[in-house]
Amino acid sequence: MSDTLCVPGMPELLVHLRRSGRSRRMSLRVGRSDGRVTLSMPKTMPLAEARAFIDAQADWIARNVAAAPPPRHVIVGSALPLFGREVPVVKGPGRSARFTGDVIAVPEDGRAGPRVKALMQTLARTHLASSVDRYADALGRAPTKLTFRDTRSRWGSCSSRGELMFSWRLIMAPTDVQDYVVAHEVAHLAHMDHSARFWRQVEELMPDYGPRRAWLKREGAALHAVDFGGT
Repeated sequence: MSDTLCVPGMPELLVHLRRSGRSRRMSLRVGRSDGRVTLSMPKTMPLAEARAFIDAQADWIARNVAAAPPPRHVIVGSALPLFGREVPVVKGPGRSARFTGDVIAVPEDGRAGPRVKALMQTLARTHLASSVDRYADALGRAPTKLTFRDTRSRWGSCSSRGELMFSWRLIMAPTDVQDYVVAHEVAHLAHMDHSARFWRQVEELMPDYGPRRAWLKREGAALHAVDFGGT
């Protein structure tokens, strides 16, 4: 059986089918970084039902694919966001990427993307860990563990064991936006929900969090669209 279906009237637009025994209904998702369309569906659901569902949602799919930001490939001569501003990627000496404060210098050896990605991860560990320490001290609670990943569905998380996780791509956002995500997750160390008490705690840690939260909702997809896999 085919694992993709075309959107009616748009043969170039494919919907990737993902069957799961845990799915109880169909749900569509458009990737924020690449516009990839995925239909999650129950394992035993007939293919005809998936086709009918895609037909009914064709306009929604087209709108959301069009809204997805185009991928940005990291190469020498390009630019990418870092701390909320566009930073040029230029040819530089050495064997690894370096941030000078004005540019990202990287060897022109065909591995600019992976080298810049490693730099982004290092900067994220340094700057976000410092932010975690600051907000955890203000709260009076410390996380049990701190990890960084390239997550697509969330910018951060807090487990019931007090373990914090953040997307290292946050380093590309403005520092006050980074601080909002950190304050949000640190607040979960006190309240493992999104109750009114939780949001009061976030506001206590960052009184003006609203614009930062709005920026991430508005611009976050563009950070996921930066492609470090190229040359």
